[in-house]
Amino acid sequence: MYRRRKGVVQVALASRRTRRGDLAWGLAKGAVEPEETPESAAVREVREETGLEATIEAPLGQSRYFYVWDGVRVRKRVHFFLMRATGGDVSDHDDEMEEVRWFPLPEALKRATYRGEREILTKAADHLG
Repeated sequence: MYRRRKGVVQVALASRRTRRGDLAWGLAKGAVEPEETPESAAVREVREETGLEATIEAPLGQSRYFYVWDGVRVRKRVHFFLMRATGGDVSDHDDEMEEVRWFPLPEALKRATYRGEREILTKAADHLG
């Protein structure tokens, strides 16, 4: 999710606590419901998790990873899209997120906790010039 302010590309990152209690900054993402496409799920999840409305401009690829939750290995595949903010307010984020904040793109690249999401942000930067 990005916007331009006075010629500066800004990216919305959301933070949540890991199971260890650390603060992790990253991109909004979530499950695709049975009646949804990956695109409609992305728009919905962004709205729910960040409070922002957005339109999709381009696909940015997929990320596959796994994590362990309560002793169970969970496999995830996430579709990422270049999305432009069209409205909303980061203060309207859901309870799943601790905070949502706009960062200049270079700072967002440094702030993002997970390598895969930093790679997606790099792809977004390439698209935006």
